[in-house]
Amino acid sequence: MIPKKSIFFVEDDLSFGAVLKTYLEICNFSVTWLNDGKHAVGSFKEGSYDLCLLDVMLPHVDGFSIGRDIRSIDSHIPIIYLTAKSLKEDIIAGYRSGADDYIIKPFDADVLLYKIAVVLKRSEGADSSDNQIIQIGKYTFNPQLREIKLEGDKQLLSPKESALLKLLCDHKNELLPRETALKKIWGDDGYFTTRSMDVFITKLRKYLKDDTSIEIRNIHGSGFIMTL
Repeated sequence: MIPKKSIFFVEDDLSFGAVLKTYLEICNFSVTWLNDGKHAVGSFKEGSYDLCLLDVMLPHVDGFSIGRDIRSIDSHIPIIYLTAKSLKEDIIAGYRSGADDYIIKPFDADVLLYKIAVVLKRSEGADSSDNQIIQIGKYTFNPQLREIKLEGDKQLLSPKESALLKLLCDHKNELLPRETALKKIWGDDGYFTTRSMDVFITKLRKYLKDDTSIEIRNIHGSGFIMTL
């Protein structure tokens, strides 16, 4: 039996939330629903989910803030925002905060199901690549276990360190644009996250220093290139 996909759902409209939760469950999803954003991040930490469905306009804390906090916990989980805001600026803000998709209320439930299916399929494709062992010079890198090995010595990586190294591997000998890494891993390309990324790059250089053929170069104003 195929296990149900689990959705973390935050929506403050009680009638709409109850109806959509029931509909998704009829469509064979497992749904955890919160009607207030105040405790959303704490609740997310307590469970294991395949996708987040977040309303934007919530009491106490907005959906974009919740999405950014969730991204800091799990950089890969898909996020779809639900909102009545249809201005271009609002949509851009949604994608800047790490959205995989953005659906404007009112919407057709079948359209939402299609979007969920597409986003989950894309995510599962990314996950399968994370199961592969990657050779980086003399090192072996296991993205799933978040570890790099060299001659029996093992270095465990933090989630963000592992995600950043995976992106560098995906762009090996090519430019990894700074904005791509910031939005995919941190969900934000502001000043402080940019400085944080520079710290992580320095850490990765240190972890890989015993193979002098590996170089992570900073291309000023553009991004990074890992050459082997």
